[in-house]
Amino acid sequence: MFRSIFLAVVLFLLWLVLSGIYTPILISFGVLSAIIVAWIAYRMDVADHEGFPIQLSWKAVSYWPWLIVEIIKSNIAVAGLILGSRENIKPILIRIPANQKTELGQVTYANSITLTPGTVSIAVGENMIDVHSLSKAAAEDLKQGVMHDKVCRLEDLNYPLPKTK
Repeated sequence: MFRSIFLAVVLFLLWLVLSGIYTPILISFGVLSAIIVAWIAYRMDVADHEGFPIQLSWKAVSYWPWLIVEIIKSNIAVAGLILGSRENIKPILIRIPANQKTELGQVTYANSITLTPGTVSIAVGENMIDVHSLSKAAAEDLKQGVMHDKVCRLEDLNYPLPKTK
């Protein structure tokens, strides 16, 4: 029940920030909407530890700035690949380990890979992620495991990435 109440509060605050209109009637509609959505989520039993991970909320705040910097660096690298010589574009398909303990952790890792330009997560399963990379350099960056380790730290795991060949 606590997760449902927390979900309602977060939904209302998000609505409040995104709407930008603070008249009493619209605030009332926002509160009512958040309560209805939280109640439906509670009845459907989808406001669980995986669907709404309170424990990751504060840790993710430190992860987002790092991910944004990685996205910017990758954007610059991909722009260089595209604007430069076509010989540098060498698509490659790799399989990398995903040692996160929850499905949410693996999905976070896969989404982080996809958000980073030049790489796309194709499939997630059995503690592995198939990734299509635009260049061998981007694939090597993933194999180093920096992103993997950061996502594991979100879950309080200290599994180092096994070295791949």
